[in-house]
Amino acid sequence: MEMGDNKSAVSVGDVEKDSVSASHTGSNESDVSSKWRSQPWARALLSWGVEERGTVPVPYEQRTDTQFYKIFFVWFSMNFNILSFSTGVLGPIAFGLGIRDSCLVILFFNMLACALPAYLNTWGPKTGMRQMVLSRYTFGYYGIIIPAILNLIGLCGFNILNCILGGQALSSVTGGSMSWTVGIVIIAILAMLMSFMGIKVLNWYERVAWFPVLIAFLVALGVGGKHLYAASAPDPPLAPATSVTVLSYAAVIAGFVVTYSAMASDFTMYYTPAVPRKTIFLYSYFGYIVPIILMECLGAAAVLAAPTVPSWNTGYGTAGNIGGLLEAMLQPVGNFGKFLTVLLSLSVTGNIACTLYSICFNFQVCIPRLEKVPRYVFSIVGTAIALPLSIVGAHRFQETLTNFLSLIGYWASAYGAILIIEHHYFRSSPRWVAYFSPSPSHNPYPTSPSSGVDKADIDPYATYHHPAYDQPARLPTGISALLAGILAFGLIIPCMNQVWFVGPIGMKTGDIGFEVAFVLGGMLYVPIRWGELTWGGRRG
Repeated sequence: MEMGDNKSAVSVGDVEKDSVSASHTGSNESDVSSKWRSQPWARALLSWGVEERGTVPVPYEQRTDTQFYKIFFVWFSMNFNILSFSTGVLGPIAFGLGIRDSCLVILFFNMLACALPAYLNTWGPKTGMRQMVLSRYTFGYYGIIIPAILNLIGLCGFNILNCILGGQALSSVTGGSMSWTVGIVIIAILAMLMSFMGIKVLNWYERVAWFPVLIAFLVALGVGGKHLYAASAPDPPLAPATSVTVLSYAAVIAGFVVTYSAMASDFTMYYTPAVPRKTIFLYSYFGYIVPIILMECLGAAAVLAAPTVPSWNTGYGTAGNIGGLLEAMLQPVGNFGKFLTVLLSLSVTGNIACTLYSICFNFQVCIPRLEKVPRYVFSIVGTAIALPLSIVGAHRFQETLTNFLSLIGYWASAYGAILIIEHHYFRSSPRWVAYFSPSPSHNPYPTSPSSGVDKADIDPYATYHHPAYDQPARLPTGISALLAGILAFGLIIPCMNQVWFVGPIGMKTGDIGFEVAFVLGGMLYVPIRWGELTWGGRRG
């Protein structure tokens, strides 16, 4: 077969695959939701535009969205908020870094860590699948339950942190007459309503949510910017930065960003498959790094300057009240400053709403029987989980944030590396690609390397067959992926440097767990998966 003919065969095979996929997913979606759709209230919700689709892949012909810029605003608004600001605060407060060292860590490690979730965003248009559903083709139908549980913990944790921050900020506006608890409840309910509606409402909201936040921070800089110069010469002076403090703070930065990898394609699966991958990557990448770097650097500068400004110092207090600090920065503009503080408190709702949106699919992946329940129900469940935990943890925010962000980066880093190796080595290799076809009639590739197929002719996305997404026997066992991830922790643990555990390597170097997780997870997966494919494991 000539190279050009092979490309034609790949294209036809892909179209055939999507035709099968369309009929399968269409009937499956109807069967799954028929009982719910028969209810009058469910029909009313659908008529109002509430998104129902859960884990069912989007067929090729239904991926028609060409407004690719929307993914930029999704990630931009999700990160242009006071959670990013508070992560910047940790550099000086938790790790004793000065403004220069904090900003350098923020800049370089965000530029590095944001590349992984930005890249995984590009898989959504090509596959039409949610991120955790797509991951079944590497981790298996049952194996993916473990990453999904870890992801659920991480996503719920982020929502708890955001609820606390938003509640703090709302309470500070009232001078303490409104408790943090009331503020947390208000923030959680507003975010739940947006998540409940689904992707159309989220896309609309995220396109406009960033602008009031920009106004608030510009005003804060206008009236308080002169005080930020004090950040360059804090009193008392900070100790010189060491590799331990730099890399430990880098682990926090990575933990903040890398976990977006496990929800990346949730927001891009409706885009047309014809979109260049570079377009989605760049929109996503800049949607991450621009707001995160700006907000984290501003947070580091503000907390270093706070001791020199009595009102800022009082607002921040001994409890690390980020909302109080922001309210104090806006005090010079009076009631308008209080209004802007309210807007800043609401900035976290965009992050919570999108996180709740992804939480829905993780519940369904963890317990496949829940795929029969419409997506929007789990927005309520996710809120019910986060709300009481936010109230309980509200007064231990700084300690909670530091430990949480450091911890969650490890598994997500190994997870991303394993996905990439599966996609670019095994599903792109002339040696292995024929093994991922569902049947000989749907196999566009020769069955062996000697048949003349060239790697350039292979489309690895054509190996993610929609009809297999909920069929355990047609997916990999996941043993290779899970084993690689588990074995990687044999070296990750000694490289940790946490409040609750310091490994022998981490003690000398600082926390390098997330870097080790990515490299070692990918390296271990290659021989383990090779052995599974060679000796007859289920190939998927």
